[in-house]
Amino acid sequence: MPSSSRPVTDPARARFWERSAQWMYIVPATAYLLLFFGYPIVKNIVMSFQQYTITTFSTGAAPFVGLQNYSKVFASDLFSTALLTTVLFTVGSIVGQFALGLAFALFFQRRFPLGGVLRSLLLLPWLLPLVVSGTTWKWMLDPDTGVVNAALRGLHLSSSGIPWLTGTSQALVSVILVNVWVGIPFNTAILYGGLHDIPTPLYEAAKLDGAGPLASFRHVTWPLLRPVVSVVLVLGVVYTVKVLDIILVVTGGGPADATETLATQSYELSFQQFEFGRGAALSNVLIVLSLAFAVVHLRVNRRARNLW
Repeated sequence: MPSSSRPVTDPARARFWERSAQWMYIVPATAYLLLFFGYPIVKNIVMSFQQYTITTFSTGAAPFVGLQNYSKVFASDLFSTALLTTVLFTVGSIVGQFALGLAFALFFQRRFPLGGVLRSLLLLPWLLPLVVSGTTWKWMLDPDTGVVNAALRGLHLSSSGIPWLTGTSQALVSVILVNVWVGIPFNTAILYGGLHDIPTPLYEAAKLDGAGPLASFRHVTWPLLRPVVSVVLVLGVVYTVKVLDIILVVTGGGPADATETLATQSYELSFQQFEFGRGAALSNVLIVLSLAFAVVHLRVNRRARNLW
């Protein structure tokens, strides 16, 4: 009797269907990235070398001007001021967000009643729309009717109040404080997750060796948390240098351009003065600055980790 045998699958055909299934996942994702991320970046770069104004939308004419848009941007009196403000705003925001986020992450690492509820409430600033957060803080920091100055007067800490939004030096501090408040939940959530990935036996071993809380943080927590810290700092800088909503809502770039950053200047050039070419050039400067920081920080952090 002829013996029945199961059909043997062709290995080449199996590999073909396996690769086809892989491409079915890769192609849509690649197409999405190219369409919604690649094209806008390329279009922005091309636009920065053109005289792209509001008349271009009707005539279609966008003459090539070379580096003229970049030269105008760099020669502007406001560029150096906006660049310095961007650096101060970014550094102040990152330091405040990271320090408070790490403090909250270490605090919530301990178990206590209602700890989960408090962690959930801490995410509220991150979940609110930035326009809502900015409007609320603008009302709170109003020099005349704001609750912050009312509290300062009630506690006899200031008789006339602080010009949070009208003083040239106080306005920058105000938008930094608002941005720190918005960014604390993100830093806390990421750092809290990183702390939970550190094995508990390492802390027990450090405690047996006589290490206190500070020594345990220095020799156990910080070295193992460095990769997470790198991610938090890089993402924080990339996000902060392009912050627009908060500044526009709270101060509008004022007073006297005290809170004018490269992001707000790019917005004004593009959507108020309709100089889209110059606005694109300035936004490309922001992209280069973000990439430069990311590359430098990652390389420095990699060398430090190898020497650790």
